[in-house]
Amino acid sequence: MSQQQFDFWYALHNTEVIQPPTGRLETFGSTIVNYHLLSEMMDSTNEVVIREGRIEAFRPQIITPNNFSQSPAADFGPEAQQYLEWLKDNAEELVLLRYGFQIKKEEIRRYTVHESIETVIGQIEDEVKKKNDPLSAVVVGVEQPWEVCLLKLMVDVMQRSVLANVKDMQQKNLLPMNPEQSEQHRRNEIEQDFRAAAQNRSLIQDLGRKLQKYDLFTEYEDRFFALVKGG
Repeated sequence: MSQQQFDFWYALHNTEVIQPPTGRLETFGSTIVNYHLLSEMMDSTNEVVIREGRIEAFRPQIITPNNFSQSPAADFGPEAQQYLEWLKDNAEELVLLRYGFQIKKEEIRRYTVHESIETVIGQIEDEVKKKNDPLSAVVVGVEQPWEVCLLKLMVDVMQRSVLANVKDMQQKNLLPMNPEQSEQHRRNEIEQDFRAAAQNRSLIQDLGRKLQKYDLFTEYEDRFFALVKGG
């Protein structure tokens, strides 16, 4: 494994989206995601670098895997480009990205705080919550290559947006819908609702109704009741 490959995998596996945006990407327009990226310095004690900036995700386009490589993430470095190449080879993530999201980064400011990473996370989370911005995110990642951390954030945002984007496109007759696709979209929707209900227990009842509506309650019964008892 080359140093560049190691750096890429290290960044990928040491990035955590602490507070994802509550909003989703626009289907027929561009979207600005405001990020707060926290990186703990490995050679110093209680030293955290904070980057604040914006990522612009342009209007999603319908593309095929063959021309996927023609939709790069503008302004990102080689490690981030490697992440995109990895996504192309991963069937599940490819579904999330095949609508042609284009991303470019814009760093607004970078500063250092001499506190523990846990303390800084709490402070930044409080600041972001006070702003009440549905498109703000808090991410903990690495100092280098930190751009990979932002791409991982955007994959998370895309995953949360794709079902609504697809529905919007289908309503405009831009995407076909056949029975097989409908079944897969329902299951993707259920998975998204399980994740949301795990974070917000007030959504569990709505999840149960949807499982019954889709005639999937028996299949997901054990998982549903495990979620109910989890609280």
